[in-house]
Amino acid sequence: MCVALPGLAISTDQGQLTGRGLEGFYRAGRRVLSRCQVRVAGREPLAVQARRTAADRARFVGTVRASPGNGPDPDVMVERTRHADGTERITLHSAALRPLRLPVEVALGTDLADLGAIAAGRAGPELPASVHDSGLRWSSAGGSTSVTADPPPTDALASAGLLRWEFDLPPGGTASVELRVQVDGAGPVRAAGRAATSPLAPARATGDHPGVRRFLHTSVEDLHSLLLRDPAYPADTHLAAGVPWRCGMAPADALTAARMTLPLGTRLAAGTLRTLARTQLQGTGPQSGMIPGPRRDAGPHLPPSCTGTEATLLFPTLLAEARRWGLSRQETEELLPPAERCLAWLRTTVADGTYLCDPHPGGPVRCETQAHAHRAALLGADLLDAYGRKGGAELRQWAQQLRTAFREDFWVEDRGGGRPAAARAPDGRRMPQLGAAAAHLLDTGLLGGGDLAPGLLDRVQTEQLARLLGSPALDSGWGVRGLGVKEAGYNPFGHRAGAVRVQETAVAVAGLAAAGYEKEAGSLLRGVLAAAEAFGHRLPEMYAGEQRTDGSAPSPHPAACHPSATAAAAGVLLLTTLAGLRPDAPAGTVTLRPVRSAPLGEIVLTGLWVGGAPFSVRVSRLGLAMVEEAADGLQLRS
Repeated sequence: MCVALPGLAISTDQGQLTGRGLEGFYRAGRRVLSRCQVRVAGREPLAVQARRTAADRARFVGTVRASPGNGPDPDVMVERTRHADGTERITLHSAALRPLRLPVEVALGTDLADLGAIAAGRAGPELPASVHDSGLRWSSAGGSTSVTADPPPTDALASAGLLRWEFDLPPGGTASVELRVQVDGAGPVRAAGRAATSPLAPARATGDHPGVRRFLHTSVEDLHSLLLRDPAYPADTHLAAGVPWRCGMAPADALTAARMTLPLGTRLAAGTLRTLARTQLQGTGPQSGMIPGPRRDAGPHLPPSCTGTEATLLFPTLLAEARRWGLSRQETEELLPPAERCLAWLRTTVADGTYLCDPHPGGPVRCETQAHAHRAALLGADLLDAYGRKGGAELRQWAQQLRTAFREDFWVEDRGGGRPAAARAPDGRRMPQLGAAAAHLLDTGLLGGGDLAPGLLDRVQTEQLARLLGSPALDSGWGVRGLGVKEAGYNPFGHRAGAVRVQETAVAVAGLAAAGYEKEAGSLLRGVLAAAEAFGHRLPEMYAGEQRTDGSAPSPHPAACHPSATAAAAGVLLLTTLAGLRPDAPAGTVTLRPVRSAPLGEIVLTGLWVGGAPFSVRVSRLGLAMVEEAADGLQLRS
């Protein structure tokens, strides 16, 4: 996969685009070219290597034996360099001892089908081609696309979808063809992540662990590849959820990823918040103030959840924390009204009750939703107070009531020391299934002065949850399973029933480290880094939750987005957690609470962004943090 949204290219490691499955070049979710098959001297090159050289490009190498009676050695290398923007360069390298005349054919075709139709098996037949300029063109009711070639082909056969050349190569000579896919009337692809000014700081990591440099590099690179612009407001960028399945905005995922990447600056957060503020529901109905979002499968024990609820609660949380990281006063004030509407929706929906219930009648009261709501209330209250707005005291009072009730109503006592319930049924019955979603109880949110907000669990319950997250039931050795291995319905490939979701593992690592449970945090962190190495340091959205053993590797999940916004952003959170960064830009301070056990040895993080300026920090093998670069006047607190 080569990604630089809205451009995307998918192929097998053979390099040929055959039109089967999802193969092809895509633009904005439409397959603009499904087939691009190269033949040299009448046969397909033998594929010998495929490698993604960056998030947006890949290199394929094949060989051809063009000289008769030359033994087993190939004498022509065929190199294909493919870019997500719809360009491909095909280069022939001759190693023959005599001149070669090489006929080259490229067979092209497309169905101009939508990605959703292709995934569902509803793609239609290939469209007829016509000769167009120096290539071919296809048209349908939905639009037109063309492929142009440089140099122009010797022959172009529309009926066969074929372009032909004949090259004369001297010994050691080369020849190249560049193909460019274009959507009529659309102009060239201009990926938001390839703009001259990026919303993400160019962070780098070095240290004792050999994988941290590539891990952070590919995480940031994947984030760039998933950046999109709001067409009506091109200054506002946000992240697509992931490819190939979710190439557009998913509000909860976009907010979550923007929050985890705050160490790279606040511009992505601001663009995401502004984009979603324009979608906020208005009026006076029960949904007024919500950020709309689709329903999402919640596993075998719970009905689908509402991602709109999650997004609405994440909105004020992200704004409050972005302010702490350095979002300007003007930008914060501009975004304060939609954040107030989110908080008003929360209070109106809860009304005189204690819990934020499922928005669908007869739905459960979810543990994870209470964690999001509690954090939004406390951080939202802090935000309202900072700007002299009303409502902060009321939110804090409700949060206190929620904490008191939750610690009794959601705790399931058992012989193992107890556990938080996944949810409460409408009749009050606790649903005791243990899964990774419980990690959100440790994600309490950042307040001023480097302090974290209080959590829904008390000290004893927090300690028990830390023990559970570090137990073999949840810790697969590659990260936290979505559902414990002893729970009914456990499936290592179930994306909410046992698979490792990188986002939730990162939340668990950060929460455990902040609560002082460094052994459990370090184990999970090392497991994720081991999984990342198996995936070429580029983590997918999720992978199977099978138990790690000597010599094993994590099994890819067939439905995972790769790259994924939340998985790439999790890479940033996982490594910056080691430094324990807690900025308070309005107060001009930054607090460092590093992981004292230094689970990866020494690590140096440079090119971060705190308080509107570059920030670099070193954590030694003894777990001591030292600031090496910071904004003028930024005071260090420990």
